[in-house]
Formats: sequence, C-alpha cells, structure tokens
Amino acid sequence: MEFRQIQYFICLFEEGSVTRAARRVHVVQPALSVQIAKLEEELGQPLFTRSPRGMEPTDAAHRMYQLYLPLMRDFAHAREQMLCRDGEITGQVTIGMITSLAEGVLSETLTEFARTYPKVRVSVSNGRLLEWVSTGQIDAAIVDMPRQPLTLNVEAIGDEEMVLLGPPDGTPPWSPIAFADLAALPLVTTTRQHVLRRILDDYAQSLKLTITPAVEVDSMITTVKLIAATGMYAVLPRSAASNRLADRAVHVRRIVDPTPVRQIACVTHPRRPINTATSLFIEMLADHMNARPLAGESPPDDMGSDPDIIDRYTADHN
Repeated sequence: MEFRQIQYFICLFEEGSVTRAARRVHVVQPALSVQIAKLEEELGQPLFTRSPRGMEPTDAAHRMYQLYLPLMRDFAHAREQMLCRDGEITGQVTIGMITSLAEGVLSETLTEFARTYPKVRVSVSNGRLLEWVSTGQIDAAIVDMPRQPLTLNVEAIGDEEMVLLGPPDGTPPWSPIAFADLAALPLVTTTRQHVLRRILDDYAQSLKLTITPAVEVDSMITTVKLIAATGMYAVLPRSAASNRLADRAVHVRRIVDPTPVRQIACVTHPRRPINTATSLFIEMLADHMNARPLAGESPPDDMGSDPDIIDRYTADHN
C-alpha cells in the first residue's frame, strides 16, 4: 500500500468521480484508476462500484476512509509546519462551527483572517461536529460547552450573552427586560433537545419559572421570520441578534436579573494537535466573539456585518 494510493483513494471517495479526483491530484484518469485497482487487489475487496451517480464507495471504503483520513491530515499538517519559513503562516484550517455563532462572527473573522494570513486555506462546516473531530474529518469544533464529559479535549474560549428579539414595542434598542417577564411573552424557542433551549430552561428553573413556548423550531431562519411576521419573541445568542439590528421589524433587548449566558468551547482530538494556522484562526474568532458588548454596554455602530450569512448555513442542531 503506497502513500499515493491512499491519497488517490481519499480524493476519489470525497469527489465521487474519477474525472474530478484525477483533476484534484493532477494526474490523468487512467493513472488514478490503475492505482485504485492495485489497492483493491491488495486488500482483496472492492472499494467502489460504478453507478449512474458516479463511483459509490463500498462498506470497506467507508472503513478505510475513517482509518486513513486522520493519518493523511496529520501528514499534511506536519508537511506544512516543515515548509513554514521565516514565520510565514501557511496551511489549511478545517473546523466546524455551530450556526448560531457562525451567523454573528464568522464573516468578519474570515475577512480579517484572509487579510492577515493570505496563504492559509480555510474550510468551515456545520453538521455532526463532535463526531467529525473524533474521526479526523475536521481539526476542531466550535460548539456550546458540552454538558457531559468527553474523551476529546474541551477548552472554553468565551461567554456569549443571550438577548431578546421581538417586535418594536416603543422601548429603546437594547433596553433591559427582566428574565421573569419572559414567561408572559409568546415565545419561539428551540426544541428541548437543543442546547439553547436547555440553557433557557435552566435559568427559568433557577427562578422557579415555567417557560411555555408558543412555537418550538430549531431553524433560526424560521425563528427570525416568525418574529417579524407574527409579533412573537425569541431568546437568541447576541451574535445571532447583532445582524438583525438594521431590520426595523425586529427589536433587540437585553435580559437582566439574571442575564442568561452560554459558554462557547473549542473541541479538539487529544492525539491530533491542531496546527498553527488553526490555533490562530480560533484565537481570532474568540477575539471577535468576546469583543461584542455584554449587558449594560453600548453595542458598536458596525455590529451588523452580513445579514445574509445565516442563509448560507444549515439549522443549528448541536
């Protein structure tokens, strides 16, 4: 089993097409097909079957991908570090991030990072983030602080205030509202399986309050649309609210007594240290997140950076 065979296999697995995989590794299609055939012969089992949709991986291919992808990523990181000269930062950042945080700070972080480190490639995804860290598909996951102990490394990188979004009610933007008053509002919340709902319920329980939502939905896009269309309210992270300040149909207020806060964590694999570029990206992301105002402070004038970024990500189910 040769290194290039593993490289070709991973490209074919991810691309699902011999043509695209060959183009990605800069070889002609027959050369890639020959190496895959040799790999299958050595393993004594097929790795792909041809179908109208392209090259479909077999069960053996799925096992092989999970086993070898982390090794190939480690090799790539090591190579990048050895090629780094005179402090120049190069390489690849491959992380996952919950949607509710990505909406508020990802756009501005990517903009600054690309300007500061132009030779670094960045990939940000959303999905089964903890699973992907475990299997080596991503290097780190930016998530709500896990409630249960993990076999992965977990590091807190910041706290984020939760705020109230609702229809304009005549009060100044960011004016305070007591947490206890939320119980009387027609609320849109996430389902009980969602971290944001559990945080809200925990704070309510500490005050011996019962939160009975009018609607439960895990889609943040739908939540914001409901607020604008129906006059309902929602408790969302500050980063998710900041890009809605220019929307005249949505009003933002701070919640006090107490101010609900969620803790954001970075999750990595204990046996696969992240590279320098990824560390710098996470540090910059945390700076942007923590620079946003907490309760009692005035929000900056440029808080809303990209009101459409939420539409480029799937609903947050982490």
